[in-house]
Amino acid sequence: MASPDKQMLSEQVYTRLRDAIMRGDHAPGAPLRPQDLAREHDVSLAVVREALVRVVGDGLADRLPNRGFAVPAFSDRRWQEITEARRTIEPLVLRLSVERGDLDWEGRVRAAHHRLSRTPPFDDGEGEHLSGEWSEAHRVFHRTLLDGCGNPVLLETFDRLWTASELARRWAARRSPGRDHLAEHRLLEETALARDADAAAEALTRHLTLTAAALTEKPGAEAVPVSPPPP
Repeated sequence: MASPDKQMLSEQVYTRLRDAIMRGDHAPGAPLRPQDLAREHDVSLAVVREALVRVVGDGLADRLPNRGFAVPAFSDRRWQEITEARRTIEPLVLRLSVERGDLDWEGRVRAAHHRLSRTPPFDDGEGEHLSGEWSEAHRVFHRTLLDGCGNPVLLETFDRLWTASELARRWAARRSPGRDHLAEHRLLEETALARDADAAAEALTRHLTLTAAALTEKPGAEAVPVSPPPP
């Protein structure tokens, strides 16, 4: 069993490494060498490896056979596969949420959207990097939209897919700066609270499709609207 000190160090290194990958300090496809990280954080290799295993579990790094660890590459098909999974599952969960959500759910959706719309997406001085505050407000809004479904198993599935797609979402934001996230999120709120399950599911499918499309375009290009697949 790991000592409390080792567990604390591993937690600290994990948090710093996770934040560094999210900020873009490690480029897509860049190696994450345990020896270098151990020197950088002044800890043992065992502590670094434990932290790296957790980052891999979050979907923020790959463990490559005989090659160590690396940040996922843009060309990695996983992002399209994760989006396919989310486009299949989340619109269905949103339909259930629209059908089952009560007045308390409506109030929480309004509050979550208000917080998201009032939170600056980028930190002062951080330039192209999404702020942690906005990213959390974004997660809470999307989860609140779905939690009216009342099914904890479906919500756990959402949580896993969200974590796995967080890095891709941040990359997509840098590659499509002209995208109107405010309008997309406002449409999600309006259609859900209007109890229009078809329109809400279509809006969510389009929202997810645009994020995936941003990762396949040249950096700086505007995201091209992609029609959602037929139901």
